[in-house]
Amino acid sequence: MTVPRLLGAFAPGTAPAASNPLLVLLPSLGTTTALWEGVTDALRADGRTAGLRVLRIDLPGHGASPAASEPFTIAELADAVLAVVDEAGGGAFHVAGVSLGGAVALELALARPGRVLSLVMSCSGARIGTHDGWLERAAAVRASGTASLVTGSASRWFVHGFLERDATGAGARALAALVDVDDESYARCTEALATFDRMADLAAVAVPVLAVSGGHDAVTAPASMQALADAIPGGRHVSLDDASHLAVLERPQQAAGLIAEHLALAERAAAASVAHDRGMRVRRSVLGDAHVDRAVAATTPETAAFQDFLTRYAWGEVWERPGLSRRARSIATLASLTTGGHHGEIAMHVRAALRNGLTRDEIAEVLLHTALYAGLPASNEAFAIAREVFAEADAAEADAAAGDVAAAPDPND
Repeated sequence: MTVPRLLGAFAPGTAPAASNPLLVLLPSLGTTTALWEGVTDALRADGRTAGLRVLRIDLPGHGASPAASEPFTIAELADAVLAVVDEAGGGAFHVAGVSLGGAVALELALARPGRVLSLVMSCSGARIGTHDGWLERAAAVRASGTASLVTGSASRWFVHGFLERDATGAGARALAALVDVDDESYARCTEALATFDRMADLAAVAVPVLAVSGGHDAVTAPASMQALADAIPGGRHVSLDDASHLAVLERPQQAAGLIAEHLALAERAAAASVAHDRGMRVRRSVLGDAHVDRAVAATTPETAAFQDFLTRYAWGEVWERPGLSRRARSIATLASLTTGGHHGEIAMHVRAALRNGLTRDEIAEVLLHTALYAGLPASNEAFAIAREVFAEADAAEADAAAGDVAAAPDPND
């Protein structure tokens, strides 16, 4: 097996800046990147995707990509796509694919999860067709060429009557492009599909997934696309009415709208994830792993959203702001908790203040100063809690010291 050489190009009019989000579009078997023209036109006009870079990549022997004479797998096609992305600047990206392109996109999400931000699979699957059916297709193409597939493809690709009412001519151009596809490359693609099966791995997909089906598609029917989405954590399925296997060509405006919405949701989810990770690092640094581990372990479905909120906002945003040092924030927190009578939080933040570099004397000064403005009873209660924390710390140090003595060898032995 070999990794084929693929070629791609940025869609005209899309932003070239490497810092902008990247969407990679992969076509279906027998089509070229022109399959996505209506979608890319609509994306350029959609304010939600302003600044989006759109990279379209052709399959082996299709469109601009050179022919392939050696066999390859879907995994190797995914590696080939990744090579084009790296040549175009690299980094993480969103990916959308139709049929075979969707299978390659799924493989990327599973094999290279750190590179894929979100996934759109249109009229595709974790397993498409049958092993024998694809091998029969390969033999037929080698014997009679891709031109022999035009009539059958027209009925599979498009809903009845689409070609006659298609004012853009996109459907006719797709069928004409099929004739120009390299026969051997097409056959190699079908053989790759014959052995592709990721059904058992769908639960491992860790990125936002949108499955788009054509309401009249007999190849990857809406029911199979719904099952695909159901098997992926958080997966979502939308069926486009009055469309068949090449739904993105037949309904480009609707497809583009769904993709734009999906990318916006994925970008927000990614930003929230970054904020959560940053907040968790600060939370652990200030409160200690033991405390945070207990809080995480005690999380229930009812408190999960609150835990996420306080981790992202309190710890990932406010506590991480550069305007005050963590020492200063501990001082402000102890004073605020004492003033508000929030006694259940004081012990935790006395420990946090010690971790943030305050001495016991400084903590006492904070509570003494707070007594002037919050009142003696409030500070008296805070002092009592602080004494308990200090006593616990002294006991822990004494136990540790006793353990060290017990572990030391007797010099008289």
